Amino acid sequence: MAAVGNQVNLLELSGEQISELLKSGRLSIAVFGLGGVGMAVAAVWLRAGARVIGVDVDIRKVEVIRSGRIPHPEEVVVTTLRESLSSGRFSVTTEGSEAVKSTHVADVIVPLIYSSEGPDFAPLDRAVKVIGSSMRRGYVVVIETSLPPLTTETRVKSTLERLSGLRADEDFALIYSPERVLVGRAIEDIELRYPKIVSGVGPRSLRVAEALYSNIARAGVLKVSSPRTAEFAKLAEGVYRDVNIALANELARLARVLGVDFTEVISAANTQPYSHLHRPGAGVGGHCIPVYPRLLSWVAQLFGVRLELVDHARSINEAQPLEVVHLLVEELDRLGYSPADGLKVSVLGLAYRGGVPIATNSPTYRIVWELLRLGYQVSVHDPLIESDEYLRSTGVELSRDLREALLGSVAVIVATDHREYSRLTPCDLVELSGSSVVVVVDARDIMKVDPCCGAVYVGIGRGRRCSATEG
Repeated sequence: MAAVGNQVNLLELSGEQISELLKSGRLSIAVFGLGGVGMAVAAVWLRAGARVIGVDVDIRKVEVIRSGRIPHPEEVVVTTLRESLSSGRFSVTTEGSEAVKSTHVADVIVPLIYSSEGPDFAPLDRAVKVIGSSMRRGYVVVIETSLPPLTTETRVKSTLERLSGLRADEDFALIYSPERVLVGRAIEDIELRYPKIVSGVGPRSLRVAEALYSNIARAGVLKVSSPRTAEFAKLAEGVYRDVNIALANELARLARVLGVDFTEVISAANTQPYSHLHRPGAGVGGHCIPVYPRLLSWVAQLFGVRLELVDHARSINEAQPLEVVHLLVEELDRLGYSPADGLKVSVLGLAYRGGVPIATNSPTYRIVWELLRLGYQVSVHDPLIESDEYLRSTGVELSRDLREALLGSVAVIVATDHREYSRLTPCDLVELSGSSVVVVVDARDIMKVDPCCGAVYVGIGRGRRCSATEG
């Protein structure tokens, strides 16, 4: 093998040679971005045999990880990173330039945030500039961040070539391979569940991508024709889900007024192989699904194309938290209550989805904001989240004690599909609140409806199942 240390030129090696480097522990990878997905990606490379340097601009995060306190919900990620720190196979730094000089591959998984002004490329640009200024001939750059189509082929490629003086696919490999994970099961998703989509700016880059990821993805490597195709495919996955959820939210409104249980509709309709109805909810949160439609619409507008269905679906899902609050206010009004009465409302769930301690873009934030605007007192419960800066700034109590959160409440909104909430009944909420009547808006249709014990229950797609006169 014509290579010594970090001066190896991966573009000159066969796929078998690249695999041998990885498995033998002689391949070093710099992972840029140590968020939840970035830490999982680092763990996967370590499990495959590589030596890994994690890079992040947040010095506090770097110090926490370096101390062995791994802030990640997956035990396998925590264990892998902690053991690799002890053995010296994993290290963390804020010095990206030194990390590039000490490695063969840079894997970029930094965040891309969308604001009212469009996508914020600053974290990506910062990482790419560091890499371009420090890399050498034969280096490999992998981008895993979800990006608008054409970003890798234009923005990333031109910056790397300008700063390095090298040519993509001739002097260095440039690969786009989007991450496809749910936090909480990222290792399983990467290694077992999904094929790994890979693309390169040319045939040599694509060959290196296939050689690397064939050692990781047991579900196989899916080669596509260009980075823009891979970028588009990743966003299309999220847009499909956003549109489907918007459809479910609209159909749930009709089911509710017709007195039809939409969960039953879903079960029946989805026995048809071409039907894939999703579940309605309180809205859409997380790092991905609320952002991807905006990224795709943004690039579409650059080319004079309007994605009307995509945009409308996003509007429906953004308004869904207000629909949830409207249902609550409507039921309280039936009982003769008004916000001026100083009523306490408890919101169950801050996490954007069940089973994860992450509240990014959670619909609960808008629910809380609207309840406060209307004049209600608000408390929030979540079994997995201990503190939250936004809630603290508004004076809203966040508790992991269900009884504490519910005490004195006359209304409850189930906003997150945590497993703990699916075991509750309206009767439980009445007992825990200490109130004679409790209005329950189940925005996930997950609660056991019986017994009622005097509660008023309304499911987002079930309609009213209990009234205050029922026992």
